[in-house]
Amino acid sequence: MTVTLEVSDGVGTIRLDRPPMNALDVATQDRLRELAEEASRRDDVRAVVLYGGEKVFAAGADIKEMQAMDHAAMVLRSKALQDSFTAVARIPKPVVAAVTGYALGGGCELALCADFRIAGDNARLGQPEILLGLIPGAGGTQRLARLVGPAKAKDLIFTGRHVKADEALTMGLVDRVVPAAEVYEQAHAWAARLAKGPALALRAAKEAVDAGLETDIDTGLTIERTWFAGLFATEDRERGMRSFVEEGPGKAKFL
Repeated sequence: MTVTLEVSDGVGTIRLDRPPMNALDVATQDRLRELAEEASRRDDVRAVVLYGGEKVFAAGADIKEMQAMDHAAMVLRSKALQDSFTAVARIPKPVVAAVTGYALGGGCELALCADFRIAGDNARLGQPEILLGLIPGAGGTQRLARLVGPAKAKDLIFTGRHVKADEALTMGLVDRVVPAAEVYEQAHAWAARLAKGPALALRAAKEAVDAGLETDIDTGLTIERTWFAGLFATEDRERGMRSFVEEGPGKAKFL
């Protein structure tokens, strides 16, 4: 399998495994969507890590496979390509990308689907599609601009240049830079911490932020208010407030 899902301590690791560079061919894209949907459904998965291994996250699409496609073929395929990445972005649980080595093209777009990105000091990120006479097609023009702003996104997309981990951190493309050997450990620890939290509240928080960014402030506030009030019907809310009153803040244990 080019993509696998392994679960431990409430954390599901979606691992790309297509040596040597984790090129994202059609089969890998489809498998990624299947496992993202599985992680979304499974109750034992409470947070997710996206990982490509110790050496490389994903160096992009399978160019030889894409070269053989004509316009008609890509018209049919492009929606499935985007749907695979959207399935990752819509996992209703905290998702962290553990980025080592190259995260280029589709690899960078996959990292953009996470809620948080931890990069190794050896990471290189970018959207080099322009060098092929193309533009990003798996969400890069949209998610990158929303994350770092349109000017920085256009810099990367127009030039196709790679950025090292320190520049990626400065521009907001990644959220933390650590020694390459510690990337997965730290990503798993971040996810495991959140896996112990209130699942419905985390889901609500993610949807409120993500959906709110796509609309006007009044609609966003309505989304927030609806989720906020709805959580008063959950056992987690009862447990959290009872623990706060009886034991003090930060000591609640959620099921």
